[in-house]
Amino acid sequence: MTRRTERINNLIRQEISVLLRQQVNDPRLTSFISVTKVSTSRDLGHAKVFVSTLGNEANKREILQGFTAASGFLRKELARRLSIRHIPELSFHFDNSIERGAEILKLIKQVAPNSPENKDEH
Repeated sequence: MTRRTERINNLIRQEISVLLRQQVNDPRLTSFISVTKVSTSRDLGHAKVFVSTLGNEANKREILQGFTAASGFLRKELARRLSIRHIPELSFHFDNSIERGAEILKLIKQVAPNSPENKDEH
């Protein structure tokens, strides 16, 4: 990944985060949603936007539908805010790395010899 692509990824991630907090009115997108990563194609024609939230699968499906509905608005606002020639098509995906990390930490605590849970058992 080039420095320019990396910079554009970070700019898009930051701007979408700001737009979510300040301007998006879709009720599906008002819960605690974090934009964790943006990955653009080499030609900057497409951008995968990875989001994370806590909730069940049905809630996550609703959030993705909300993002799909808001993608045109988000692209238009990105075009207004960013000084790049072409704004990529946005596709939204869930990033479950935070949930996986929490699950792994939970498993480590269960088997770690110095964990408080294991001290009570001995």
